Amino acid sequence: MRDKINAALKQAMRDKAAIRLSTLRLVNAAIKDRDIAARSNGGDEGASDAEVLAILGKMSKQRMESARAYEEGGRLDLAEREREEIGVIEEFLPRQLNEDEVANAVTAAIKASGAESIRDMGKVMGILKEQYTGQMDFGAVGPVVKDKLCAN
Repeated sequence: MRDKINAALKQAMRDKAAIRLSTLRLVNAAIKDRDIAARSNGGDEGASDAEVLAILGKMSKQRMESARAYEEGGRLDLAEREREEIGVIEEFLPRQLNEDEVANAVTAAIKASGAESIRDMGKVMGILKEQYTGQMDFGAVGPVVKDKLCAN
C-alpha cells in the first residue's frame, strides 16, 4: 500500500499535479504520524495496511464533511477542492460495499461471533472492522448491527 502511494506521489511530482501532490503528501504525513505513534508504543513496525486503509477512510470522511460545510457557507471553490482531494484518496481505497453487501456481511459477522444480544455488538463490530476496513462506513453500519441484534 505504501509503495503504491509513494509511486503515485512521485508521478504527481513529474506531472506537476499540484492538488494531487499536496493530497498525497498529506496522506504520507498521516501514515508517518501513525508510524511514529506505533514505534513510541513499543512496536517495531509502522502502520499496517489495515491501519493505512483506516487512515485513508478517515481522511476521506473528513473531506466530505468539510466539502458539505463549505457548500453551506457558499464557498463552492473550497468545496470543489475538497472533492478533488477525496477523489485522490479514494483511488487507494477498496470498493465500498453496497447496502445488500453490508447487510450480508453483518449477518455473517453475527453468526461468526455467536452474538445473541446487543451486548455482543462489540464482537460483531470487531469482526467487521477486521474483514472490511475501508470498505464500509462503520458509523452507518453500527445501527444496522444494532437492529439485527435487537431483532434476534
